[in-house]
Amino acid sequence: MNKSDLIDGMAEDAGITKAAAKKALESFLGNVEKSLKKGNRVSLVGFGSWSVSRRAAREGRNPQTGKTIKIAAKNVVKFKAGSDLQSSVN
Repeated sequence: MNKSDLIDGMAEDAGITKAAAKKALESFLGNVEKSLKKGNRVSLVGFGSWSVSRRAAREGRNPQTGKTIKIAAKNVVKFKAGSDLQSSVN
């Protein structure tokens, strides 16, 4: 499923236009992004939660040359599925 498929499904399920569904989805994604940028955790009970964690700098290896390279530290987004979502998939 891609973004347009999701918008189509939301519009059909909620009985709204595709434009309204697109606006709602973009609002949701924007608010999740803003919250994560601030370092907050976003949690939807039963569905899952997003959080930001810091990945430390480390050394890696270039697979083509075998040379050691330095990989910079960065923030990464993590998603942990909630119990309801997990049980519906299994």
